[in-house]
Amino acid sequence: MPDLQEVLKVTRQVGWGASQLLRSYYQGKADNSHLNIEYKQNEPVTVADKAVSEYILFHLNSNFGDQDFGYVCEETYQSKHGRNPAKLVWIIDPLDGTRDFIEKTGEYAIHIALVQDTRPILAVVAIPEAEKLYYATKGGGTFVATVNGDSQPLQVAKNKPVKDLTLVVSRSHRNERLEYLLKSLPCQNQKSIGSVGCKVTTIVEQQADIYISLSGKSAPKDWDMAAPELILIEAGGKFTHFDGSPLQYNTGDVNQWGGLLASSSQDHEMLCQQAEQALEEFAASQK
Repeated sequence: MPDLQEVLKVTRQVGWGASQLLRSYYQGKADNSHLNIEYKQNEPVTVADKAVSEYILFHLNSNFGDQDFGYVCEETYQSKHGRNPAKLVWIIDPLDGTRDFIEKTGEYAIHIALVQDTRPILAVVAIPEAEKLYYATKGGGTFVATVNGDSQPLQVAKNKPVKDLTLVVSRSHRNERLEYLLKSLPCQNQKSIGSVGCKVTTIVEQQADIYISLSGKSAPKDWDMAAPELILIEAGGKFTHFDGSPLQYNTGDVNQWGGLLASSSQDHEMLCQQAEQALEEFAASQK
């Protein structure tokens, strides 16, 4: 096992370099023609996704090679490969929130996680437009760094009354089932934010408290969740399936099916139970 702090040092450098590269595309031509937008399974992919993917993979491989490390990256993943057999596996999303990137909301992120035995042990989430980089190691806490080199530890907000909690929700990934679930919760404050990385870092910055993911015909992938999850957990939050079980990564299926709830709240388990109950009620109403 390599020294985790040395691995983190390199990963943070890669995260900052990837942020600069991604911003160079983001701040390009106003009409986005330079992004060469394509669609895969109804999701947009740009030349920026591909360029940043190549950058991250090149620099991680240059520093760590593939003797002990495997690589699962959104832009290069092939489902037929199944579970990566390496002891340590990088799970990478070079551009989380491509729609927000294209629409110039600024709410896009870069995710880099290192997974051991299906669980993340190191994470970097870069938010290029905020010029911030969030990082965590298992048991080591969560920190935020700025471009001037300052780093500060982060902790989620604690002991807020459940009715005062704020949910971060997607602008685009909404449906009747999710809307029913959200209306069933005891907290009704909502804030619309783009990428998963931006949602979770909003929670660790104490600007929101809950994020819910609910799969339908498709589901979020390992690379959407692995890095943000560790950032939240090491800041004192929780991130589980509705039944309380932990998320698992590099299992052979990159889809994170079902209901997932991330929160800062001591009421996490109660919120999960209410979410499960709401789904049962919705299913019954559709019969």
